[in-house]
Amino acid sequence: MNKNVTTPLTDDVIADLRAGDRVCITGTILAARDAAHKRLAELVEKGEPLPVDVAGQIIYYAGPTPARPGRPIGSVGPTTSGRMDVYTPALLDMGLKGMIGKGYRNQAVKDAIVRNRAVYFAAVGGAAALIAQRVEAARVIAYEDLGPEAIREMRVVDFPVIVVNDIHGGDLYEQGRLQFEREVGS
Repeated sequence: MNKNVTTPLTDDVIADLRAGDRVCITGTILAARDAAHKRLAELVEKGEPLPVDVAGQIIYYAGPTPARPGRPIGSVGPTTSGRMDVYTPALLDMGLKGMIGKGYRNQAVKDAIVRNRAVYFAAVGGAAALIAQRVEAARVIAYEDLGPEAIREMRVVDFPVIVVNDIHGGDLYEQGRLQFEREVGS
């Protein structure tokens, strides 16, 4: 059974999410990758305002391909989240409430997720064309010079993700590894 959430995320919605939950997101999410995160971090370091308010937002770690005629966006699969780990705690401290990507997060990010009542979701890698079908609209809102790595605002409907790290300290990857060890060890 899927849980349905609407953006922007609130503490109450996030409190109900647990590692392993399947979730469908509807609303506006941001897409940004490494280069955009580096620029955001530089602004944070200088104490300058960001080009986008991250409070309550979800950032999807993705750099979409160009849109085909009649479509708002091309394929838009997740990139490896660990590459954003160095930048993520500061964004979470600024009110970012969710991230979507693939792969493990480091301990500093997991601690910041719990501290800031946020959530990390995984999107299925290899399903970029299917995921793009859940995007109704997309537009560049910052760093257009970065091309696919520019920050985009995307309006999504029933965008499928799975909760990996929750505010309760749950970690789906760790839970899966432990379950596998129990099953193999039995």
